[in-house]
Amino acid sequence: MDQQLQGMFGASSDMLAVRHRVLRNTYWLLALSMIPTVIGAWLGLQIHFSLFAGSPMISFIAFLAIAFGFFYAIEKTKDSATGIAVLLGFTFFMGLMLSRMLEQILHFSNGSSLIMTAFGGTAVIFAVMASIATTSKRDFSGMGSWLFAGVIVILLAGIANIFLQMPLIQVVISAIAVAIFSAYILVDVQRIINGGETNYITATLSIYLDIYNIFVNLLSLLGILGGERD
Repeated sequence: MDQQLQGMFGASSDMLAVRHRVLRNTYWLLALSMIPTVIGAWLGLQIHFSLFAGSPMISFIAFLAIAFGFFYAIEKTKDSATGIAVLLGFTFFMGLMLSRMLEQILHFSNGSSLIMTAFGGTAVIFAVMASIATTSKRDFSGMGSWLFAGVIVILLAGIANIFLQMPLIQVVISAIAVAIFSAYILVDVQRIINGGETNYITATLSIYLDIYNIFVNLLSLLGILGGERD
């Protein structure tokens, strides 16, 4: 009986150690992934990068094709060091894609302030949501299907607004997106803690996308509502 109890406690201890290691490695890789993102954004600003600037719809389709190509490659290489390189390549690409929006925001007289505010707001949201996910006994996994449905809705609304170009619709989309991806942090971090995600590369990808989308949509809101022109 004592041996069985020791075996149970030992197995439980090993599981906790694995989960903590995955979470720790995820946070380290998440921090590392910000470096190529910043480099990509800086380079994009220098070369005025734009993906099919003359056709927003083609640009959107091309972005999705490249992004899903990276997702496929990351999934195939997630159990090797190559997966880290592919993930960092993806974050560099996302930095490039971010540069066009940053360039638009920097046209405002308070553009630099708006970017720093969006960065600070994103950091606070991540810290709060990750802390809740780590300490709360509530199960957030049931939110996943609802959040995914919300992403589909805002994606369709975003496509529609490519043609409509209505700032009010963009404000609503961005506000909802910030709420959805903030909630996704709860789901994604808790999935690691509960043992539902055991690969730190795919875990990093999920949380990176949450943070990226929060930042982009916060910046969009700040630009529309608080941008000051000379």
